[in-house]
Amino acid sequence: MSEPAPAPAPTVVEEPRPEPAKPVDFTFTGVLTQGGWMRGDLGPGRWTAQLGDQEIDVDDEGRFFAAFDRDSPAKIEFKATSGNLVYARETITVDPREWDIERVNVAKGTGGGGAAWWAKREPEWLAIRDARAKETGAEGWMQEFIWPVTGRISGRFGRQRIYRGEPGSYHSGIDIAPGNGAPFVAPAGGVVVLARTGFSLEGGIIILDHGAGLNSAFIHLSRLRVAEGDRVEQGQLLGNVGASGRATGPHLHWSLMWREKRLDPLLFLPPMP
Repeated sequence: MSEPAPAPAPTVVEEPRPEPAKPVDFTFTGVLTQGGWMRGDLGPGRWTAQLGDQEIDVDDEGRFFAAFDRDSPAKIEFKATSGNLVYARETITVDPREWDIERVNVAKGTGGGGAAWWAKREPEWLAIRDARAKETGAEGWMQEFIWPVTGRISGRFGRQRIYRGEPGSYHSGIDIAPGNGAPFVAPAGGVVVLARTGFSLEGGIIILDHGAGLNSAFIHLSRLRVAEGDRVEQGQLLGNVGASGRATGPHLHWSLMWREKRLDPLLFLPPMP
């Protein structure tokens, strides 16, 4: 009786090995300090990017904007991926700054007022919050900023009082005092997302979205020359300086925010002409 033929050896099919992820070089410029910013270029691709735990918008050409809060830590990680094949990663060193801190031996006030005051203030606060969250597709964030108006700098970003050990709010922008009624212009292009008068604290207010999560607010205005929804060019007239709202004298308060981070407008500007 013959032996049965041996069973054929099973066919082994090797799965293709995935390509390893490849790091890419990317470029960026900016002012890498507290209250500062960075603009970068990852190259073409569908990128997902983060600075710390904050998501970053990256356009189709790989360009992005990110920024550092007034109290940013000294080290913060930037990372980006495109599919599973390429990535970028870098630890950004954020230079610390010395802030103008005044310590006073008085108790910190409660601020604001009672229920009647808050009934008026709440819709104003919500309007500002919602305006800053709007995404308009503006591209002013890619421009080199210009001065909205020139004059004496009467208040600087980051200034703060400490009341018997309890910190008060720090100054969230810069104050420029060119004289009552002076016209001011858009420091970069954008879309007007808020333009109102009569706010309790701000008086006349304009918020301009520059895109990529970056926006400017201008307050204490005596006159508004734009309306909500207007698309404006860099250097276009926005309004006139005043002392409306809670202000001790005529000046332009200009603040910049990226996402929830407050930035120093002086770090976006050339020397005052």
